[in-house]
Amino acid sequence: MTGMPAPAEPARLYVIGDIHGHAELLDEMSAAIGRDIAARPTRDALTVTVGDYIDRGPDSKGVIERLAANPFPTRLVALKGNHEALFEAFLRDPSVADHWRRLGGIETLYSYGVDVAPLMRGQDYGAAAEALRAALPPAHAEFLAALGTSLTVGRYFICHAGVRPGVPLTAQRDDDLLWIRDEFLDSQADFGKIVVHGHTPTEEPELRRNRINVDTGAFMTGRLTCAVLEGDDVRFLSVP
Repeated sequence: MTGMPAPAEPARLYVIGDIHGHAELLDEMSAAIGRDIAARPTRDALTVTVGDYIDRGPDSKGVIERLAANPFPTRLVALKGNHEALFEAFLRDPSVADHWRRLGGIETLYSYGVDVAPLMRGQDYGAAAEALRAALPPAHAEFLAALGTSLTVGRYFICHAGVRPGVPLTAQRDDDLLWIRDEFLDSQADFGKIVVHGHTPTEEPELRRNRINVDTGAFMTGRLTCAVLEGDDVRFLSVP
């Protein structure tokens, strides 16, 4: 497991769901967090993004560009989603495109200026990988390489998809943290901490005894959600 070192525990946590190439929603959420802090001052705040910055939406490159420079009025910890894992896998093994192109990879490649016409026909994956390597700014590559798969802050364990029930949080596998669904979502187990996650879109954020889901399907609904966690208080910001 590639968990991030626990930062100094903030007074307030902002945890943002899957962005999927919607840079305009990221801009709106950054502004919303700024307004929230202005309206409810706090001594310290941390923003955490749960991954899936790319694919499906129109501006994956713009999302990475913003996150690499931290657009928020707080500290930022960015975690990895399964779509970033697919991006990295494609650069190592272009045949991954046969799967990735069906999950929004074509939109990501297009945002970086890669000719996607051959990929749409299932051809020339190697050439597309070379073109992406050439087009990827160093700051973007560094940002993606630095993404961890989990973060523990106080009573919360934050990751992209969820955790495997019955496995200690310190022993979770990256594959589960990035991809798990039903075994986690259906579990009533006490995981030891409240798991804050994305990955599985719902119309409204889910607040359960053992987990909080902040993925409201930005690429489908046009709505991006952020959980605001402060002590025992949980509330949500949504844009637009």
